Amino acid sequence: MAKTLTHSKEQLVRQALTQMQGSLADNTWSVREKLALTCRILFEHGHDSGLAGQISARGPQPGTFYTQQLGLGFDEICASNLLLVNEDLEVLEGQGMPNPANRFHSWVYRARPDVNCIIHTHPTHVAALSMLEVPLQVSHMDLCPLYEDCAFLAAWPGVPVGNEEGEIISQALGDKRAILLSHHGQLSTGTSVEQACVYAQLIERAARLQLLAMSAGTVKPISPELGREAHDWIDRPKRHAAAFAYYARQSLRGHADCLN
Repeated sequence: MAKTLTHSKEQLVRQALTQMQGSLADNTWSVREKLALTCRILFEHGHDSGLAGQISARGPQPGTFYTQQLGLGFDEICASNLLLVNEDLEVLEGQGMPNPANRFHSWVYRARPDVNCIIHTHPTHVAALSMLEVPLQVSHMDLCPLYEDCAFLAAWPGVPVGNEEGEIISQALGDKRAILLSHHGQLSTGTSVEQACVYAQLIERAARLQLLAMSAGTVKPISPELGREAHDWIDRPKRHAAAFAYYARQSLRGHADCLN
C-alpha cells in the first residue's frame, strides 16, 4: 500500500532532499583533478575553440588560483600540467605561462568571495547568441539553475587582458552565477568546481535551445514563481556533484590521461 500519495509537495521535496544527502556520494578528486576533468568534459561538450577560454579555481593561498597553461587545448589539460599563479599572473608552480586573459579572473575572485571556480569559454551556441546582443532567456525546466542567475553584458569591452575589462566583467556579473558576454562568450562560476562545470554546460545548452526556439517563433516565458522553485530544487551541491561525476565517467572513457 502506497504511503506518500497524500503527501504535499513540500513533504515530498524534504523527503527527496534527505534521500539525496544519504544516497549521493561526494566526489574525492583533488581540485587539480577536478579542473583537468572539467577541461576534458567541456571539450567533449562543444566548448572547445582553440586556445580561447580559461578555467580556474582558487589555490591553497589567498590571491592564488590554478589554471591551464597557454598553448594547450582543453583536451590536453592534465592535473600535472596545470599552473598555480598569483593575481599578477606570475607562475608559482608549473611550466609555461597562463593566458593573459586570466587577468579578469582576479577581479571576479576579489569581488566574489563565494566563488571558488571560474569557467570562461566561447562555445558555438553561446557565441552565436552573443552576436545578437540579446540576453539569455531561461524558459525550460532543465535550465532553471540559470533562472534569474545569468547576467548580461550588452557592450563588448574588447579583449579581456586589461584591468578595465576585469572591472567591467566583475561588475556586470554582480551576484549572479553566470553571465552572457555580447560578441564574446560566457562566464560561469561556482562555490565548487562541480557547480561551475554544470553551469557552463547549462548555459551552452540554453543558448542552443533559445536559438532553435527563436527560429521557430517567440520564446514564451515561464512563471517566475515556478522558475525560482525549479532553480532552488536543481541548484543543490549533491546534484551538482552527481552530475559532475556522470560527466566525468563519460569523459574518462576517452580521456583517462587527464588524471596523470
